Amino acid sequence: MADLVYPPVIAAARTMFRVLDNRIRIDGAEHIPRQGGAVIACNHVSYLDFIFCGLGARPAKRLTRFMAKKEIFDNRIAGPLMRGMHHISVDRSAGLASYREALGKLQAGEVVGVFPEATISRSFTVKEIKSGAVRMAAAANVPVVPMALWGTQRLWTKGRPKDLTRRHVPVSILVGEPMHPAKGDDWDIVTKELRTRMSALLDRAQAEYPDRPASDEDRWWLPAHLGGTAPTPAEAAELDRR
Repeated sequence: MADLVYPPVIAAARTMFRVLDNRIRIDGAEHIPRQGGAVIACNHVSYLDFIFCGLGARPAKRLTRFMAKKEIFDNRIAGPLMRGMHHISVDRSAGLASYREALGKLQAGEVVGVFPEATISRSFTVKEIKSGAVRMAAAANVPVVPMALWGTQRLWTKGRPKDLTRRHVPVSILVGEPMHPAKGDDWDIVTKELRTRMSALLDRAQAEYPDRPASDEDRWWLPAHLGGTAPTPAEAAELDRR
């Protein structure tokens, strides 16, 4: 499978982040296999997360194929790029085809990226996650690698204006040790363990983050339990229901 689109897109993104001095920290990239299939399961706080999650796999020289909603592929600008990078379109009304496509890529030795929370977390904590990541990894006999992003919400997140030209925003990408789910496992238990690991990575990313809000108005990007004004998980769930 030729990758004529993906490398230039990565190069353009890296150039933009360098120009804006968005300091990107990647920790734990050694946990991503350098060959063979793997599922990356990442938290979701920004519309840009697929870019940074993909960058997290680059030290291992891997290109990540993301599962993304069909509406992105229908966009006249984003669609050709998504198809050119061989990402996986997910039609939520008919998800079996996308699952089979992702499974095929894993069995062919590709890295597949998923956001098991399904939607952006308004609370900036890890929401309840779906079991698809661990089920897919078990079916393909590949590891699932937890990942956490922090800082990306300051650039563009749900309910806030995007600011893609904001300078000096640090972004943390933390990668955890792989899990090895197997057929016959209790999916509820394994999924809870994955969420626990993702949450621990996110907690560490938040604790080690070099920036703090510059004013009370700037506290919007911190979760409530750290003194921020982001919705609590319960409030965020109510906003999502609306």
